Amino acid sequence: MLCGAVALTGCASTPLAAAPATPAAPAHDYLIGPGDTVSITVWRNPEVSMSVPVRPDGKITTPLVEDLDASGKTSTQLARDIETALSKYIQQPVVTVIVTSFVGTYGEQIRVIGQAAKPQALSYRRDMSLMDVLIAVGGITEFASGNKASIIRNVDGKMQKVPVRLNDLIKDGDISANIAVRPGDVLVIPESFF
Repeated sequence: MLCGAVALTGCASTPLAAAPATPAAPAHDYLIGPGDTVSITVWRNPEVSMSVPVRPDGKITTPLVEDLDASGKTSTQLARDIETALSKYIQQPVVTVIVTSFVGTYGEQIRVIGQAAKPQALSYRRDMSLMDVLIAVGGITEFASGNKASIIRNVDGKMQKVPVRLNDLIKDGDISANIAVRPGDVLVIPESFF
């Protein structure tokens, strides 16, 4: 019986190496940005409850509240600001704000430039990885130099260049090349020169 167990152990396939541990992304609360849509509910006051877009200047307008800054705030902060503005007209207003369409602030979007199939800016989502970004932009073009790509990241006010291995991740399935992205990252995918 022991010989059989040893024989089976010898035939077992080698397990894949685990992806290296990457530092956890800092805690992140979603900040409202231009292009988002917010649903504002004022308890017991349906006439001033509505869904509104955040304008390109970062402000919203609702009945009784004009030109209120929304960009860069959490939904809770915006709700408290609306309550303050409405308190001139409504006794003790209770406001709930729900973000229903997400774009985010420009400083928190993930930008993908260069040889992506669809270069674009993406809304950051908690626990977003490089693979998530590549799926969203449709991968890389045939002219991309994927293993020479890099992420430009702002760390404590200083720009850092983080090398990434897109070809290893996409073409070889090397999960160890999948790293966490952070709000404000810029993925630069250069063109290969033959």
